[in-house]
Amino acid sequence: VLQEPSSKRSKPVSRVASLASLLPPVKSTPLKRIGLRLQVSPKPLPHWFKSQPSKRRDSKLWSETFDVRTGATQTLSPKEIKRQEAIFELAQGEQDLVEDLKLAKKAYHDPMLKLSIMTEQELNQIFGTLESLIPLHEDLLGRLRDARKPDGSTEHVGHILTAWLPCLSSYTSYCSNQVKAKALLDQKKQDRRVQDFLQRCLQSPFSRKLDLWNFLDIPRSRLVKYPLLLREILKHTAIDHPDRQHLDEAMLMVQSVVADINRQTGESECQYYKERLLYSEEGQRDQLIDRSKTLCCHGELKNNRSVKLHVFLFQNILVITRSVSLHNQPVSYQLCRQPIPLTRLDLEDLSDGEMRVGGSIRGAFSNTERTKNFFRVSYRAEGQPLTHSFQASDAFNKQQWINCIRQAKEAAVQPGGKCRLSPTTGSQAGLPGPGPGPGLPAVHRWVHPPNL
Repeated sequence: VLQEPSSKRSKPVSRVASLASLLPPVKSTPLKRIGLRLQVSPKPLPHWFKSQPSKRRDSKLWSETFDVRTGATQTLSPKEIKRQEAIFELAQGEQDLVEDLKLAKKAYHDPMLKLSIMTEQELNQIFGTLESLIPLHEDLLGRLRDARKPDGSTEHVGHILTAWLPCLSSYTSYCSNQVKAKALLDQKKQDRRVQDFLQRCLQSPFSRKLDLWNFLDIPRSRLVKYPLLLREILKHTAIDHPDRQHLDEAMLMVQSVVADINRQTGESECQYYKERLLYSEEGQRDQLIDRSKTLCCHGELKNNRSVKLHVFLFQNILVITRSVSLHNQPVSYQLCRQPIPLTRLDLEDLSDGEMRVGGSIRGAFSNTERTKNFFRVSYRAEGQPLTHSFQASDAFNKQQWINCIRQAKEAAVQPGGKCRLSPTTGSQAGLPGPGPGPGLPAVHRWVHPPNL
């Protein structure tokens, strides 16, 4: 499994395979202009900013809440203590989630609507069905609290989870909307009033230094964590424990629900980007693009002249574009090369220094950094060999691209093959979602919408 070098940050490729490869929370581009203006001439914060208390997460352990006197009649083994800690973590996570969802509505949605910073329609698009998730998680939190005994321990949670987990299907519409929500939010950030509002929120204690998108992405992050939480509870639950059967059922249920959400949100993300493609020539249109239901990965690469490109790897075809920002519109992607069917594509890994950049003379005297992290794709069009050389941001990013393309090509040449992307490590990994797998690009998935 490839690990990203800790000494260098890389811009993740976007990938769309499973919730399991969820990326870490997306960080928005720093608002430099508005930040400078606020530093030079700060304005007093509105009363509804000041009234928000600073939220600090309660990090105490279950053992710190256990009432030894009440539970003195029972002796807890080390394994049972770990089981109680895992159950307690599940409940605490629900409480934190409910607080954050309410905060997103109270501190962001409602003020922006009241102050007409965004229209109701725009806010509905950005926040999606977030508000409807609040009672869903309040319900689980209430059930978990009711199941706690007077001493603070919990004997059974499996039956609670099997009864509640089907509610997660409500996440389908929320996660499917995230790509469009992120695109619209990035577009609205160009508005000075929106910039000013979000910057003030970021500087206020209640935000905990998290921007709006972090809050909007919290439900997705929680969703992909459920299988991990259940696995931890199961790990410390004995085979003969009366709760074991229900927990096994709950694990199967959550995996099934997450997989279904992943599939539907992945298709929504793929459809979104297909609709954002701009064709300069009719000949660039390809049925393989139209028929694609899976976007394996996508992200920014440079060619050998250092021109930035946005490359999409659909399940059966590679599409090379340049991002285009149209006035008051989400980013679009103009095709600048003929799409390449994966069945006709050859992939070549290039050694550092092998690629000449910007012409032979210039390349010969250029900094060696400019000749690193290249790979090449080639194919034949009407009998003529054509090649494209791409430069990734670093060695890790390059290897992600190479692995993704190889896997997609293998799937494309096999009858009935599918673009299979396994989960990666880190916050991108997890369950559904746009999520990469070992050695695959940390791509933007449905759960983790890409940086547009």
